[in-house]
Amino acid sequence: MRFVSWNVNGLRACVNKGAFLPYFESVDADVFCVQETKLQAGQIQLPIGEAYQQFWNYAERKGYSGTAVFTRIPPLDVRYGFGDGIDPEGRIITLEFPSFYVVTVYTPNAKRDLSRLPYRLEWEDAFRAYLCALDREKPVIACGDLNVAHQEIDIKNAKSNRGNSGFTDEERGKMTELLGAGFVDTFRALHPDVTDKYTWWSNMPRVRERNIGWRIDYFLVSDRLRERILGARIDDHVLGSDHCPVVLEVDLKA
Repeated sequence: MRFVSWNVNGLRACVNKGAFLPYFESVDADVFCVQETKLQAGQIQLPIGEAYQQFWNYAERKGYSGTAVFTRIPPLDVRYGFGDGIDPEGRIITLEFPSFYVVTVYTPNAKRDLSRLPYRLEWEDAFRAYLCALDREKPVIACGDLNVAHQEIDIKNAKSNRGNSGFTDEERGKMTELLGAGFVDTFRALHPDVTDKYTWWSNMPRVRERNIGWRIDYFLVSDRLRERILGARIDDHVLGSDHCPVVLEVDLKA
């Protein structure tokens, strides 16, 4: 099965740039997850065909955050937020299938001045607890913009960025805790030493052209799916957003 995750940084903008639909059609995903839709209900009609069911989690604040999942495998159940339906920023969608869960997430940013770091760390603990609870029922595939470059290999200029939002010791430590709780960073599992592969680039001039990036978009899976990973890649040639899509292939049956 093929899973795709993409922070589109505004779905309407990504579509209008002519980027989203050609990629969506070409990648032929079973489940396609999107973050930062920046939409309210009724603001877009995606011509992706009747084969895909669409699930949306809109933020209360207009033009902010938001997630979506497009799946051609009918889910047994769909949950929003941490399973309680309370998610004012539209950050989490969980789809339950017969043999696994899929969770897409847009992790809160700590902000440039780190004013939201305390909230971010609390949120990380809640997210880890949520994934672990799901994992006790059946294996989990979690994906999205986790807003952290975990290791120095995951960022172009590690020394100068240490302590900055997305590369604080605290945020990186929470990622270590999450992996230690029974999850696998699929890209690193298959490509432990690959460098210069990133998923986000600043909008400053020539930054993407020079590949000065961060790897902050991930597919994580339960440890017991490790041997079922067939492929994990970063489609960094795909434009249309300041992030690029990431792709996971797993030997699974729904």
